[in-house]
Amino acid sequence: MATTPVTARVAVDIGGTFTDLVAVDSEGRVRRGKAHTTPDALERAVLEVLAQSGTPAESIATFVHGSTVVINAVTERRGARAALVTTRGFRDVLEIGRANRPDLYNLRYRKPSAFVPRHLRHEVTERVDYTGTVVEPLADAELLEVARQLEEQQVEAVAVVFLHAWVRPDHEAAAARLLRRALPGVTVVASHEVSQQWREYERTSTAVLSAYVQPVVAAYLAALAKGLTDAGVDARLYAMQSAGGVCSFDRAVRAPITMLESGPVAGVTAAAALGRRLGTGQVLAFDVGGTTAKVSAVLDGVPPVHTLHHVDRSPTSAGYPVQVPVVDIVEIGTGGGSIAWVDDAAGLHVGPRSAGAVPGPACYGQGGSEVTLTDANLLAGRLDPEFFLGGQLALDTGSASAALGRLAARLGVEPAEATRGVLRLAVAQMANALRLVTLRRGLDPRDFTFVAYGGNGPLHAALLARELGIRRVVVPPGPGHFSAFGMLTGGVTAQSVQTFVAPLDNADLAGLLDRVGSAAREELGEPDAAVRHWLELRYRGQEHTLEVPVPALTAGDDDLRRALADDFARRSEREYAFRLDAPLEIVAARAEAVVPLDDTPWGIGDDDDVPLRPPRSRHVDFDQHGGVMSTPVVDRRSLAGETPLQGPAVIEEQASTTLVLPGQAACVDADGNLVLEESDGR
Repeated sequence: MATTPVTARVAVDIGGTFTDLVAVDSEGRVRRGKAHTTPDALERAVLEVLAQSGTPAESIATFVHGSTVVINAVTERRGARAALVTTRGFRDVLEIGRANRPDLYNLRYRKPSAFVPRHLRHEVTERVDYTGTVVEPLADAELLEVARQLEEQQVEAVAVVFLHAWVRPDHEAAAARLLRRALPGVTVVASHEVSQQWREYERTSTAVLSAYVQPVVAAYLAALAKGLTDAGVDARLYAMQSAGGVCSFDRAVRAPITMLESGPVAGVTAAAALGRRLGTGQVLAFDVGGTTAKVSAVLDGVPPVHTLHHVDRSPTSAGYPVQVPVVDIVEIGTGGGSIAWVDDAAGLHVGPRSAGAVPGPACYGQGGSEVTLTDANLLAGRLDPEFFLGGQLALDTGSASAALGRLAARLGVEPAEATRGVLRLAVAQMANALRLVTLRRGLDPRDFTFVAYGGNGPLHAALLARELGIRRVVVPPGPGHFSAFGMLTGGVTAQSVQTFVAPLDNADLAGLLDRVGSAAREELGEPDAAVRHWLELRYRGQEHTLEVPVPALTAGDDDLRRALADDFARRSEREYAFRLDAPLEIVAARAEAVVPLDDTPWGIGDDDDVPLRPPRSRHVDFDQHGGVMSTPVVDRRSLAGETPLQGPAVIEEQASTTLVLPGQAACVDADGNLVLEESDGR
């Protein structure tokens, strides 16, 4: 009797320092892998971690990938030589931008420089008004001359953005066809292909950035696909999208801007799914990797999605707007590899500069000479130098001590105080990020379940929970690989967002929802896919909108309108502390078409041969939570089925370490989650 071959689904997440792999086979076994990211050729790290995991290439049926390639190309300015073709009179839209700058009182403020310099921005005669009426036809002869100039300028990508193309894209589509014929080998992106929303500056920025990164993404995904094929992998290839869910490599190449935040998003969607399993829709997702800390507040069991995202936005920079659905994540440069440094006024800082994968923290012994957060945790006794990454990497305490000594000398303090200073500042920065998604938005962090993951998230979670008054922390199985795991828990999705401005009272809701849903299904290529809808609403006369999910009502449009109005009022009160007796206006509709992937089991453990480590102890510095004390150190696997472990304690596993403070207790639930709770009435 023939046996059914074992198949596997594999997810690989590339981070700034490490590349993570999770493989789940058809018999429920899991393999995890972690390798250093290779910034010079990201696909090499993917192939290395695949080989390291021991997953047979011929068994892989599904391969899902989350990558930093898009965000890196944008932030590091490593994209293509791009040009812009636009309506006559609108050449400088990118330069003008918006007046709502973040640093209002900075007299030296400078707008972010445009990704397309002025000499590569070209105008052609054409005009469509806001109703979709053609005012001036497209001048094909001018466009041919522009194509000739673009060829002379040796551009690699062209964005075509015409006025009001979101309502009538005919001119844009014709121009894109002509340019593709005239410029073979050059990437051409028309704005309506990536955004069907109004606002000229934002739509122009979106099309330009998509064109800017498309050759880079196409080359990367092609190299990765070839590498996988050469390694014997014959699988369906998917890329993680910024709104959650995955898409094929081909679709990712056509609209690469949808991969802008593909890696971190998977962790948030997995945290939301974990919250639903735990019976709560209120989850604080907390992910700390080697380069950054990322936080997101999940409400009502659904990750928050914004249809306007800003790349490189900061308190001093407006960044670059992108009109694509992106899960709302606050990200700060405080990760394990974030460098501690001293300014000219002898002030201590941690991040945002990172030691990255190369050379890495000083304790990696790869030539790094500056103190990082990982070095400080090692010297505080919170990390085991012999069991980092399950013993794959022995940490060099001497190099970390030497680097810390130099930092302490610049600060004029003892090394132990410098170590505490680095740790306190890092925790304060992480706590501020958590406040930005809770208290600054009128939400109480104590109402949330705190889900901590990433290689460094569980190491700091107890400190942050104590700081913010959160009583329960949940650390999922394999927290160091949780974002990669999250890529296997969603589905194949496609998004459609369309501007549609009309009063809610008399809008054709059925027609609007059908149109935007059909567009999402068409993009997905699955006419029978399940579709979820949202509407962006506002009080008439307001500028900003709130997105409201469309309930599944069959009682008629009037009931649907009342339900939408009630939900909007509730959200307005939560976000802005008021509701108005005023008519509502629709601004846009969003639809997501979904085809689920196979179910992924929760609570699965590592399928490895690493022996259980016996209990032991070492001196750990808990700073203001008890100082230096002899602390039990246990293997996480030894907690299954045992009575709660009372803090202080250090709980170790293959790719992460969890710190338990005095006054806290840790236990393992039925799904294998590590649960930390305050145990002394705090």
